[in-house]
Parts: sequence; C-alpha cells; structure tokens
Amino acid sequence: MKMREPWWWYAPSPSPVSQLLAPVGSLWGTLVRRRFARTTPARASLPVICIGNFTAGGAGKTPLALEIAALVGGLGLSCAFLSRGYGGRVTGPHWVDPERDRARDVGDEPLLLAAARPTLVCRDRAEGARAIATGRAAGNPAVDLIIMDDGLQNPGLGKDLTLAVVDGVRGIGNGHVMPAGPLRAPLDFQLDLVDAVIINRGPEGAESQEPSDFVGRLRHDFAGPVLEARIVPDSGTEWLKIGPVVAFAGIGVPDRFFATLTALGADVVGRSAFPDHHEFSTADAGRLLDLARTHGAALVTTEKDRARLAGSEGPLAELYRLARALPIRLALEPRDEGRLAALIEGVIGRRGQKAR
Repeated sequence: MKMREPWWWYAPSPSPVSQLLAPVGSLWGTLVRRRFARTTPARASLPVICIGNFTAGGAGKTPLALEIAALVGGLGLSCAFLSRGYGGRVTGPHWVDPERDRARDVGDEPLLLAAARPTLVCRDRAEGARAIATGRAAGNPAVDLIIMDDGLQNPGLGKDLTLAVVDGVRGIGNGHVMPAGPLRAPLDFQLDLVDAVIINRGPEGAESQEPSDFVGRLRHDFAGPVLEARIVPDSGTEWLKIGPVVAFAGIGVPDRFFATLTALGADVVGRSAFPDHHEFSTADAGRLLDLARTHGAALVTTEKDRARLAGSEGPLAELYRLARALPIRLALEPRDEGRLAALIEGVIGRRGQKAR
C-alpha cells in the first residue's frame, strides 16, 4: 500500500500516538523474529548480495544496487538484479524489458535496474534466484552473482553478503517498529542480519545534520564496517541553472531530491511531494503542468517518477514529455569503495572454495 509516512515517525520528541502504537509495533517485531526462526532459507547456486534498509521508505537502496553492480563489473564479474517488483502486477519469474515493460506491470525500480543490467522480477525470491542461475531467459548470458534489491527482512533466500543503507540525515526516526515508527523490525535483530552498513550522507553541498548522533551510535554498537556514500549527479547539471524549475517526486524522501536540486544550483520555484511509488493521476499532471506554465518553469523529477509515467496518455503523456529526470548515483567515499570491493571479493572467494 502506498502511503505517506506518519509525521510522528521522525518527530523530534516522543509522540503520544507513537507510544500508543508501540505495543502493536512490538507484536510485529515478534512476528518477524518468529518468521525467521521458522524458515530455512533456500541456498542459490550463485552468490547473493542483498541490499536493504532498516526502515520503511527510501534510503537509497536502488542507487546503491546500481553502484555495486558497477563495482562488480570493475572486478571483472557479471551480475543480474533480483527484485520483488513492488508496485507491479507481474509475479514472475519475469525478465524485465525496459523498452516494453511498464511500471504498472513490473514496478518502477526494476525498470531503472534493467537499463543497467539483466533484471528479473519474482515475488518468490528463492524461485527468482533459481531462474537467474539456470539462465531461464533467452538472450541473457550466465552471470557470476545476484544482487537482490531489497529483501533484508525476507528469510526465504540465503544471502552471502547483506548490506543495509541508512539515511544519514533521518537515521531511524523515533526507533520504534511499524506502525509506531519507521523500523521494519527491531533494530538489534536487523543489525544481526547485516554484514556492513552504508550511510547515505545526502547530496554534496546540501545543508543537513545527522539526527540524534545515530551514525555515531551505529559506529559504536555495530561490529561490522560502516561505510559512507554521497548523492552525486550522474550527468551534467548546467541545464538546471538555465531558468526556474518546478520539481515533483513520489519517492521515499522527496525532500532529499529537492535538496539535491538546490545544492546543484537550481532555482526551485515549486515543489510537489507525493507518496512513494505514487501512481500519478490526470489531475496531478494537470496541476503540475499549470504550475510550470504559471512560473514559466521547466519540470524536473526523479528517474523513478518519470519511469512511472512512461506509456501514459493525455496530460500524463504530456507530463512525461516535458519533465526531465535528474540522473543521480550514490557514490561511495574513495576510502570505502575498496573496503566494499574486498567484501565482494571475499564472498566470491568463499563460494569458490566451497565449490572445489
């Protein structure tokens, strides 16, 4: 279900609503633990790198998945993405065709992933991993490993390396489990599942502060590597400074996108935030087009949002045509890129030893 996150999740002080819902969150956390305890994960024949996050909403999983795919390629290895296809109707296994598939069928994130590497959508992660390993797709070559976009809280498929990305500005909010807070499961339980944490520090040049020293506590409490990354543009951005822009985004944290535009020097005269994975309506398109005309501004959005508009008709098709997407990437700090590469090489080495 697509929804706006409740305001109390990231409130600066404890909320009575959050405290009232805390028992429900505690029950949910217990159910997650039991599901893991009762499930024997399937082991894929290929190494699996899982990228997840501790909280509901966006932290930068998909940009991190793309960055790791590039890092894997730099090591002389090939990979395929495995996605649940959130927001789409296809249950899979289905290899995504970025030219023909639509977000309503496969989800918006798989379309972005498929533009970079072979991408398979499957609700059953174990079945999806088998489909990738057995090469059940014409035209897709054999790969060396699987990168699973999301799935930290899914026990069905065994992982060889699990990475969690954390929003370095918002952290984990009030620290409660849904619905009392943004955590998908108790933090201590989730930390036991991951091998390394990547802190998304947001766009370079944006004014931001770390929330309640969460990153510092993470470095103290988590035994594994804590790496850092920044949001950077993936192409030239001079076009953002030509004139005013109206920005719209239906992602986990729209304010991060708006902050990125401002940090890049854009004159943002209008901002429209929508829930994550928002399915734009004709009325939404009309309002955005009118706002841009009123201000004499260009329309700017995220790659994910523009992907959801592809194949539309009427005002939505016009919005797709006029809106320009800002390509971004989550670039690891130079000192941490080598550390992550070493973790990946370690996974390949361990799998190779077991195969002999």
